[in-house]
Amino acid sequence: MDGAGQFTGWDEAAFDVLLRLDGEPSSELMREVRKDRERLVREPMVSLLHDLAWADPAFEDHSVWRYGKTAWWWQNQSAVVRVAPNIEIGLRFNLDGLRVQGAWWYADTLQIGRFRAAVAAEPSGSELGDLVSDLRNKGFEITGDLLKRVPRDYPTDHPRADLLRHRSLLAVRHLGCDDWLKTPEAVDRVLATHRQLSPLLSWLTANVGAERGR
Repeated sequence: MDGAGQFTGWDEAAFDVLLRLDGEPSSELMREVRKDRERLVREPMVSLLHDLAWADPAFEDHSVWRYGKTAWWWQNQSAVVRVAPNIEIGLRFNLDGLRVQGAWWYADTLQIGRFRAAVAAEPSGSELGDLVSDLRNKGFEITGDLLKRVPRDYPTDHPRADLLRHRSLLAVRHLGCDDWLKTPEAVDRVLATHRQLSPLLSWLTANVGAERGR
C-alpha cells in the first residue's frame, strides 16, 4: 500500500510477546519469539512511521531499529526521525506503552559550544527558556546530560544557568498504553505531540544544528 492507513494499532498480543521478553530473557527465548516480535511489535512501528511520514513530511527521514545483542533492544522497539545533525524525534514502544521525545544529543564540542552561546545570548536564550518551561507545563519531562556546574566561561549566577549545564537536551512525553494505542488513533496522538515539540526542534535546528551562514 502506497498511501496512508497502514497502521491499525498494536495488538494485545504484542504486549504478550514483550512480557515474555521481560527481565533477562535467554538467547533461546529471543530466537523463539523473534518472528512473533517482528510481526506484532516491529511491523506496527514501521506502519506507524509510514503513516506519520504520509501525514507530515517532517517524519520522512526515519529508521525503525531492528535487533541488538542485548535484551534491551528486544524489550524496546525504537524508531528515530532525523531533523538536523544530532537533533531527532524518537519513538519507543514497550510494556509501558508509547513514548515520544524531541532530542538534541551525541553532539561534538563545536555544537555544544553553539548551544551554550545561544543559551547565554538574547533573545535566543530567553526564547529557549520559555519553550522549555512551556513543554514542562504541558507534562513533558525535560532531561539530558548535565554538567555538575555551570561551564567556566559563563557566570555561575547566569539567569539560565541550568540550561547552560546541558550537554544534551531532551523533552520526553510518555503517552502510555491506553486503548487508543491499539487503534489508528496513535497516529494523531504522535502528530499532536510533535506539534508541541516543533518549536523546540526549530530552535535547536536554527541555533545548534548547523553553523551560522550554512
